[in-house]
Amino acid sequence: MKIEKIHHVAYRCKDAKETVEWYRDMLNMDFILAIAEDHVPSTHEPDPYMHVFLDAGDGNVLAFFELPTKPEMGRDPNTPIWVQHIAFKVKDRDALVEFKEHLEEKGVEVLGVTDHSIFHSIYFFDPNGHRIELACPDPEEDAMLEKLNAVKWEMLEEWSRTKKAPRHADWMHKKELSGV
Repeated sequence: MKIEKIHHVAYRCKDAKETVEWYRDMLNMDFILAIAEDHVPSTHEPDPYMHVFLDAGDGNVLAFFELPTKPEMGRDPNTPIWVQHIAFKVKDRDALVEFKEHLEEKGVEVLGVTDHSIFHSIYFFDPNGHRIELACPDPEEDAMLEKLNAVKWEMLEEWSRTKKAPRHADWMHKKELSGV
């Protein structure tokens, strides 16, 4: 028994049409499907919704629900805003920089490019307040992933015991922190 892949990931949105148009215009995602009903199929509760699906590339599907009868969307106040995010892969650093410039030209505030050693990222928010990350692989990604793979269990065990960041992979952000 094994999971094959993610079928889709669903989030809530404030406005389905605005969300579809934003992902189309900002991230070039195609709108692939809409479902709207007055009752939730799984629970049978009466609750009108619009469920939209977007092509996030390579068989990945990003979906949103607009729920007009529910209270306004909120966030977990105990979770920092940088924690929950959706990360999408782009081909390379040139594509990442092109997206950054495109988003900024459209008025989206973009953080980064951040060098995570194994990959490079930019961060921004969609109109619903969801944090989005675009990431591209570093040319040395394979070698660095090998290094990380070798210490992953030791790191997890140490974290589990101490709840302090293990230093096995502190090399990852040394460039970023030193400004090199």
